[in-house]
Amino acid sequence: MSKRTSAKYKLDRRMGENIWGRPKSPVNRREYGPGQHGQRRKGKMSDFGLQLRAKQKLKGHYGDLTEKQFRRIYAEAERVRGDTGELLIGLLERRLDAVVYRAKFVPTVFAARQFVNHGHILVNGKRVNIPSYRVKEGDVIEVREKSKQLAIVLESVQLPERDVPDYIEADHSKMTATFVRTPALGDVPYAVQMEPHLVIEFYAQN
Repeated sequence: MSKRTSAKYKLDRRMGENIWGRPKSPVNRREYGPGQHGQRRKGKMSDFGLQLRAKQKLKGHYGDLTEKQFRRIYAEAERVRGDTGELLIGLLERRLDAVVYRAKFVPTVFAARQFVNHGHILVNGKRVNIPSYRVKEGDVIEVREKSKQLAIVLESVQLPERDVPDYIEADHSKMTATFVRTPALGDVPYAVQMEPHLVIEFYAQN
């Protein structure tokens, strides 16, 4: 399991964007970066800076994956024929913790990683506790019977701030979700604009 070493909202402040669209994000109050010089950091960014920022933003959205994890996913997307940016998004969205988050079983992607890790999730009836487990089209993801009444689950399904995307069919009365299809970039409900093409450029040059 990759350990999250920084507070999740630090990334919002650093990027100056509300990456997960959460009402409590500090960016809703102040859009400049953290630190005493945060308000003055508005100079024109270099191409490298833009590419690095796009990578950090996308990587951060999925629970601040380690660089090693993220680069491995990129390398896999690059090996397959097709649009590498779209393939990268598809692979990220097929992570079990991402599906649990998109299905609204938990409020944040960080909570999703912990929820999977603690054995609360079944995939096709079998317990899976690996957040990076790759879900296939048609797989049924379910909250374990003993965990269906947990406060975090009951509160999360009521959250008005986001909807379940159409590539996941969720039944909150049974706490199940079916991964219908691998999404394209335009299908994923990011709260901010993601630029996978810049991520591809970053890795191609570094």
